[in-house]
Amino acid sequence: MARESFDKEVQFLRLLALTSGAYSRQQFAERLGISVHTFDKTIKRLKEIVGTVHGQLPEEQGKELSEAVRYSYYDCADPMLLFLFRAKSLKESESERISMLLAALNNRPFTAMELLDLLCGQLPASSAQPDEKTVRSDLKYLEEVGVIRKEAGPRPYRYRLDNEFIMQLSEEELYDLYDFVDVMTHTQVPSVQGYMLRDGLKKHFLRGAADKPAVEPFLYKYHYYSRILDEAHLFPLIQAIRSRRKVRFLYFSPKADKSYASKNTNPLFERESSGRLETALPLKVVYDHQYGRWYMLASGREGIRKYRMEGMTQIEEDAAVAETEFADKLRELEERTRFSWLIDTGRPVNVRARFYNPGPGEPNFVKERVLLQGQWGRITEETDDRFDFEITVNGTIEIRPWLRSFGSSCEVLEPAGLRREMIEEWKELQARYEPVRENI
Repeated sequence: MARESFDKEVQFLRLLALTSGAYSRQQFAERLGISVHTFDKTIKRLKEIVGTVHGQLPEEQGKELSEAVRYSYYDCADPMLLFLFRAKSLKESESERISMLLAALNNRPFTAMELLDLLCGQLPASSAQPDEKTVRSDLKYLEEVGVIRKEAGPRPYRYRLDNEFIMQLSEEELYDLYDFVDVMTHTQVPSVQGYMLRDGLKKHFLRGAADKPAVEPFLYKYHYYSRILDEAHLFPLIQAIRSRRKVRFLYFSPKADKSYASKNTNPLFERESSGRLETALPLKVVYDHQYGRWYMLASGREGIRKYRMEGMTQIEEDAAVAETEFADKLRELEERTRFSWLIDTGRPVNVRARFYNPGPGEPNFVKERVLLQGQWGRITEETDDRFDFEITVNGTIEIRPWLRSFGSSCEVLEPAGLRREMIEEWKELQARYEPVRENI
């Protein structure tokens, strides 16, 4: 994955997706908390990325980036975060050096010193020559991401490509694998690593049989583009959870006027940030499929806290905690969220709803879905045409969209307050769709 952060580009692309390019340069800069000059530099950089990944930009100089980064209605084969990972995960010198390392290891195993001699002999004289520390750092990075592995044996260690997985499968099995990865990438979370695996398989096909390119048999439509952008934070947070480390970050709440603040290295140009500096111990990462949002559940000075990942920037690892402390905080979180539909930690409420079955002879998909998604709830009463369902949840905010999604097949019975709120929502919907003219 990426070796450097690109918070600014992620926040910019999120605004682009949400506003469809409706903001002016000044409005974009103010929302991001940067200057117009920095905004223009970001635009230029993103256009360079688009040109590198998607081919040449249109000839019109005034064409907006929102038109250059285009979404196909069905096929979202290259989400925005993916081309950021491709174009910015490595510096130009790193990209050239690592490409040469992989090309050499494709032929036979090498030691680190043999690879250093090879690089020094092949790099142009005008390029900066790597030292042993740089080569070993590159090898460590490639080993961590699973591209190469050490061979068994005494020192000095020899490295080789870790490509047995591809080489052991037949061509038909590889095509089946490609189709499986394609489907799972578009329908499951997280997505970006799946896209990288899919693209790697496609490149393998093109190298082996240029006359038989990979077929794209599936078409998709994404509803939440921003969820992929938030995956930029997912893997650093998972690593912090695994290593039991706290994280420091600048947080912008959903109600904040700004969504980003640049790092001010020059004290003459320091400005007050609208974000809030936070330090917390991440315990879980949760995805809300109803709204396409990522959350980090963490323990801080104020106890258990919930953070929207779209508002987290400048994430850095902090001090480690003892395994016993982490386990205690995790147990506290699980107890607080025991009755959460998702992540709500409010007061437990008993919800009772009546569900109506489909017509006679039809599969009872309503009951199947309630039992599948209702988690710890139970059916208390049942007849041929309906059944009553009870569940205890922390508050009613998170379960409300689920109940609403059943439409006329669901009637909320208790609590009375939730029933009134649902009635008001449906009245509002009726008013929205009520015809103005009688002959419509």
